[in-house]
Amino acid sequence: MRILIAGSSGFLGTALRVRLAEEGHEVRRLIRNTAISSSEFHWEPESGRINARALDGVDVIINLAGPPVFTRPWTAGRRELLRSSRIESTLLLAETIVEQYADSADKPLWLQASACGWYGTDPTERLREVPYDESSPAGDDFLGRLAHDWEGAAQQAADSGVRICFLRSGLVLDRSGSVLKLIKPVFGAGLGARLGTGRQRMPVISLHDWLRAVLFLMSGSAPAGPYNLTIPQPPTNAEFTNALAEALHTKARLSAPGVILRTALGELAEQLVADQYVVPRALLDRGFVFDGPDITSTLRLALRRD
Repeated sequence: MRILIAGSSGFLGTALRVRLAEEGHEVRRLIRNTAISSSEFHWEPESGRINARALDGVDVIINLAGPPVFTRPWTAGRRELLRSSRIESTLLLAETIVEQYADSADKPLWLQASACGWYGTDPTERLREVPYDESSPAGDDFLGRLAHDWEGAAQQAADSGVRICFLRSGLVLDRSGSVLKLIKPVFGAGLGARLGTGRQRMPVISLHDWLRAVLFLMSGSAPAGPYNLTIPQPPTNAEFTNALAEALHTKARLSAPGVILRTALGELAEQLVADQYVVPRALLDRGFVFDGPDITSTLRLALRRD
């Protein structure tokens, strides 16, 4: 297949383009820097510029563009960057796809990044008995509104007949990057801590299964719509903390009170201490089988050296 990736230099994008190349696919990249090879094409989403030749004859478009959400507090400027980077890039791709394939009956599949943040959070004092699945409405917090508008930016392409699968990813875990790379040394030093009450459920998935899920959606005939990329047995934060400590052969006896996290991080802290009970109903219904369905097996996959 000929595959175009936007956001190919980040944690997920880098892993995905390596895997796709290993699978024998032709991988093209949309990049902000000057293109230096025939597989690279320049774009500037903030100014509406794109080398439309990147889309010529592609079978799949994968948009992962946007800076990480959890690396710093959500100041007004950071919120604007998180929104604009995601929505502008998606709008530009949607407009370009509609124009490029206006007269074609053979349109590419579009895998569009989103997030489990779509569903919002719940206080741990009122834990949900029924999990969120892909049919659940968007939440009314910052990430819920962002995910709603992010997915909505692709609507004109969907209206033109493009099949779009939205990747509502949970926290993707791997020793090579993202959050696990940051906290692994902390836990290894015996300083791992439960966050808040520890009762909150966490939507997580190993990079291994995340890549498998993307390939599953890319190669099959999955219908358009959202797909939760998160394990079917979501752990509580306490379970995650204990499982990671055990996997690293250490202890995690500390706790970080929610009031301190909220004071330091503001609304971002709610993503750490509030409940997010999400399951991958659509993937399971399509027959996808997780290699890491629970937190123990997920961390085993995330921490392995290959």
